[in-house]
Amino acid sequence: MRRAAEVALTTEERTELEAIVRAGTSPQRLVRRSRAVLLAAEGLTNKEIAKRLTMGINAAAKWRTRFVANGLQGLLRDRPGRGRRPKVDAQIIELVVYKTTKEKPQGRTHWSRSTMSVATGLSEATIGRIWKAHGLKPHRVHTFKISRDPNFSAKLEDVVGLYLNPPQNAVVFSVDEKSQIQALDRTQPGLPMKKGRAGTMTHDYKRHGTTALFAALNVLTGTVTGVCQPSHTHEEWLKFLKKLNRDVPKDKPIHVICDNYATHKHDAVSRWLARHPRITMHFTPTSASWLNMVERFFRDLTVNAIRRRAFTSVQDLISAIDEYLVTHNRNPKPFIWTAKAQDILAKVVRAQQALQERIQGASA
Repeated sequence: MRRAAEVALTTEERTELEAIVRAGTSPQRLVRRSRAVLLAAEGLTNKEIAKRLTMGINAAAKWRTRFVANGLQGLLRDRPGRGRRPKVDAQIIELVVYKTTKEKPQGRTHWSRSTMSVATGLSEATIGRIWKAHGLKPHRVHTFKISRDPNFSAKLEDVVGLYLNPPQNAVVFSVDEKSQIQALDRTQPGLPMKKGRAGTMTHDYKRHGTTALFAALNVLTGTVTGVCQPSHTHEEWLKFLKKLNRDVPKDKPIHVICDNYATHKHDAVSRWLARHPRITMHFTPTSASWLNMVERFFRDLTVNAIRRRAFTSVQDLISAIDEYLVTHNRNPKPFIWTAKAQDILAKVVRAQQALQERIQGASA
């Protein structure tokens, strides 16, 4: 005759099981399993436990055995494969996936759970489970643009090379302008955040003007040199380059990474650079501003210092930007570039192939 596994509880195990039984928030299935183990530890047989807890004898034996083998972890979750099997036919699931990825509902740009439910006869909950299982999110869309720069590969390797292996005894700056930063004031005061409620701010605003931030991120140290200007013409760009030239020790070469904005290549700028050969310009490929590391700093500036504030004037906005720069530079943390040029290039090639296939499919 098979003998039931003997349950011998330590003081800690008994305390944990009793706490589960007493807690009002414990799942009932876990409470019943814990009670079964506690009764087993008192010497009751599986038949006696089943009668007292109104469960099957096999269930009482199972949770006794599980606890002896795995402790409390053996009670926490069911083994894989338990529960009701899905009733949706595989062909129906394939149809939902096909319609989601290849078709659009009439008069709409994308599917929702309700429109797909009407089209297939499945419940909205079932549609949601199918989409989740296949990683489909029709309500979301990501923007992109593939660079058509004929020198994309060379420029990519040049910029990434500066990030991963900067020249000895040189200073590498990632530089750009954040133009048209608006000094927005709210029409009414917002309410502060409190327990159970997010902070509030009005959806409408008053405009008080704009400023342009010229910023240079030191790739090695993470410090940022920033100057706000009323506009972003070649004259302001040239002033900023002169500032970098003054601030960096004369014995150090300067490498500037920037995009292809027309002011960066103005004749006046080119003439000044010719007279200052220690400054070397490195231009990112067209439509590839994501290669410019300072864009990551601009994102942090917007999220942490601008988006949720109200500004009564342009000077108020500039003061907030200056304050953020000072705070950032007290404890700068450089952004670490990890992507290799060949990996980026491989992704671009795949994207170009996919785009070309889509174009050919649309024209067919």
